[in-house]
Amino acid sequence: MASNFFGELFRISTFGESHGPAIGALIDGCPAGVEITKEEIDLELARRRPGKAPFTSPRKESDSVEILSGVFEGKTTGAPIALLIYNQDADPSQYSALKNAYRPGHANFTYLAKYGLFDYRGGGRSSARETAARVASGAIAKKFLSYFSIDCAAYLQQLGSLSTSQKTLPDSFLEKLEEIKKENDSIGGVVACIARIPPGLGDPVYGKLEAKLASAMLSIPASKGFEIGEGFQAASMRGSEHNDPFDLDESNNVYTTSNHSGGTLGGISTGSPLYFRVAFKPTSSIQKPQKTL
Repeated sequence: MASNFFGELFRISTFGESHGPAIGALIDGCPAGVEITKEEIDLELARRRPGKAPFTSPRKESDSVEILSGVFEGKTTGAPIALLIYNQDADPSQYSALKNAYRPGHANFTYLAKYGLFDYRGGGRSSARETAARVASGAIAKKFLSYFSIDCAAYLQQLGSLSTSQKTLPDSFLEKLEEIKKENDSIGGVVACIARIPPGLGDPVYGKLEAKLASAMLSIPASKGFEIGEGFQAASMRGSEHNDPFDLDESNNVYTTSNHSGGTLGGISTGSPLYFRVAFKPTSSIQKPQKTL
C-alpha cells in the first residue's frame, strides 16, 4: 500500500487506522520559520471533531495533536514534522459481529480482493477518521500559504436536491437531515470551495492545477465527483458564453470580467478566484437493514 502520501514540494504522509491506537501525519518539505503552535492546529481539528452535532458521527474524540518533531519554539525548523493524534473513543468490539460481512458501501470487499485481508474495525485505513491527520497537516499548510496572501473558504452548498448560497446551514437543510435521520438513512451533498490565489500557479498538461486539485479532493473518503468553474454545465454552453473576457483594472492589471473557467486556463491560475465543487455520496454506515453476504 504505497499510496499514503500527497504532494511534491510540500508532502504529507498519513498513517493509522480508525480503531487503532492513533493516527498521524509526517510532513516533509515545509520550510523553516513558519510560526505554528499546537493550539492553532487543535483549533482546526476542533472544527472537524466528531460528536458535536446530532447529524455527525457520535464518536467522542478530543483530537488534540502532539507535535513530535520539526517545530522548535513555535517555528518550523525545516526538518520533517511529525504529528500524532491518539484515538480515545476506539471500540473495535462494536464491529466483531460484522467482521466477516461485506458491508454495503464500504471497502471490505475491495481491500480483501487486493490485499487478502481487511481491518474491519470501523473501516480501518479506509475510514474517514484518516482525515483528521489531513486537517492537522492542513493547519500548517494554511499558515504557510497565508504568507503569500493565499486563503480559501468552503461550505456545504448542496444537501441531496436542496442547494444554498448561504455560508450557514439553512433551516431547510436541518429539516431534511432530521427527516433522513428518523428514517435511519443518510444523504449525500456537495461542498463548494473558493480560494484566492495569484496568477501563474500550476503547470501544463499532467501538472495542471485542476488535475492536482481533483486528485486531492477525490482522495477524500466518500468523494464521488469534482468540477471546477462551470464544470459539467460547461458542456451545455456555447463558447461565446463560457469564454471569460479580459480587461484591465485601475492599476493596469489584467483580469477576467467573468469566471466561468473557475480561475484556471491551460491548467494555470488566472488570478481570478479558484472555484470548485466536490460531490460526496451518502454516508455508508446507516442503521437501516441491508442485504449482503
